[in-house]
Formats: sequence, structure tokens, C-alpha cells
Amino acid sequence: MKPPGLPEIESARERVYAAALRSPLVRLGVDEGPEIWLKLENLQPIGSFKIRGSANAIGLIPPEELTAGVWTASAGNMAQGVAWNARRLGVPCSVVVPETAPRLKLDAIARLGATAVKTSVASWFEVFRTQRFEGMTGRFVHAFMDRDVMAGNGTIALELVEDLPNVDAVIVPFGGGGLACGIAAGLRALAPDVPVYASEVVGQAPFAESLRAGRAVSIPYTPSFVDGIGGPHVEPAMWELAEDLLAGSVEITLADTARAIRRLATRNRVVAEGAGASSVAAALSGAVRGDKIVCIVSGGNLDPSSLATILQGGVP
Repeated sequence: MKPPGLPEIESARERVYAAALRSPLVRLGVDEGPEIWLKLENLQPIGSFKIRGSANAIGLIPPEELTAGVWTASAGNMAQGVAWNARRLGVPCSVVVPETAPRLKLDAIARLGATAVKTSVASWFEVFRTQRFEGMTGRFVHAFMDRDVMAGNGTIALELVEDLPNVDAVIVPFGGGGLACGIAAGLRALAPDVPVYASEVVGQAPFAESLRAGRAVSIPYTPSFVDGIGGPHVEPAMWELAEDLLAGSVEITLADTARAIRRLATRNRVVAEGAGASSVAAALSGAVRGDKIVCIVSGGNLDPSSLATILQGGVP
């Protein structure tokens, strides 16, 4: 797999902005240390960056094929992105979701008119490899292993360079790798000296474990409230791409992530889900050097009960 080039990313803008907004870039309220900037993708109409890649990928499907509908596999955010854009274009949409998907995201999928089909976590992860699931029809839109999706994600890089040209480093939550690699591909073309780091949670960090092993490896996986990133492995094609494009991975704990969510809520009045806050936790850890660090707050679809627990000082 090759990353999207700058022309692909630039041409994606028209399709992306038909559905998404140019998200704001604001300072994190901190008392000391480097400037930490927040790219607030949680403010997108569906509450996450997934609206970008899905808008670009679906917008490039030929009309005669699009009438058969689209489907995807997602823990919730890509499901909403595909469902939002399918509804916008008037085509049917189905989603395969893991049985652990939070009610907040399932309700959002239903509101957007898509059909959700639950399956086991193991079976759900298998869909990303096979791109098949019984009963699904139409075009499959892969959440991360799709150049068109990555090109849509890469529009974030264009905005970063325009809004903060002297950025020193960027931290991106790492799930399947499509967001991190899309942004890194754009920055490699426009600002090649700016490193892009992944953020992952200890114990569910397949990219970090693969970096240590020097190859794509599988790890034991236990679901947590950080449901938008992490998994049992990195797809081999994405591993090769991420190893080339990313400067490394910063691992943080669930407690670190919960503290970052509280910091965002109390200092900036921002609600971030675990995946979105992981980049902020990574920046606050001090593992990434630089005077100006951008954290991609990838989404804000956090279950209300988990948010309540975190705001009261706990870890769900």
C-alpha cells in the first residue's frame, strides 16, 4: 500500500468540506511546559474525524455503483461517518459493530438511518482483513486501509500547516493507522521536518509492540473505555506504511487518558473520548520534544457514564 500523495489530499478538500468543517486549533490550558495545541475533530458534525475520510471515499464511488449502498466495520465513529455521508447522498448503509460498542455510538448510528449488525470482537476484527460479512451488500468502505479514506484524513495536515506553520511535532491517536498515516503523508509533502507520533494505550498498543519487535505482531487485547484505538494487531500493509511515515509511538495508561479527559473538560470545556484524549495524555507525558506540539483530538463520543466516572476522579 502506498500513502496518498499531496495532489490526492488537496483534491479531497472539496468532497471533505461538503460534509465536514475545518476544525479549530486551540491552546490547551496548561500552566507550564511546551505549547500544546488541540486540533478539535471532536467538533465535527458526527463528533469525530471519520467524517472526512468517509466523505472523500464515498464521494469517489461511481454513481451507478453507489446506488447499491455502502457498508463498513466500525466501533462507532467510522460507522457514523459512513452513515452520515450515505444519508447525505441518499444511499443505504449497513455497519458491522463489535458487541462491546457503547450505546452512545449505537444510538447515533440508528439516528443516521443505518442498520447496525453486532458480532463478536474477534469476528469484527476479522472483517477488516477479509472485507466480507454475511448479509452485507454494496461497496465496503474500509475504516483505515483505503487511500481515499487516508487522503480525506490528510486534509487535517493541510489545515495544520496553514494554521500553525511553526509546529514542532504532531501526535495522533493510532487505531488502524489511517488517521496517523494520512496526516503524516500530508506533512511529509508540506513540512517534512515535522515528526508525527502515534499515541496508544499500554496493553492495547499493537503498533508500539510491533516497533519493538521490528515486524507486525499480534498482542493480547482487552477492551476498555478507550474503544476507538487499540486492537490485537496492526494490519501488515498498514504496519509497513506506519513504520515508514511515523516517528514512533507514545504509550500512556488508562489513568493517564482519564486525567487528560478531565484536563480537557475542566480547562478547555472540551469533551473528548478516550482515543481523542490519548494524544493529549501523550503530550502531557513529556515524551515528545518541541515547543509547539499539536494533538489530534480525534473524537468526542464518550459514553456519559464513563465521562461521569472520569470527572469524579475515577477510571471506567
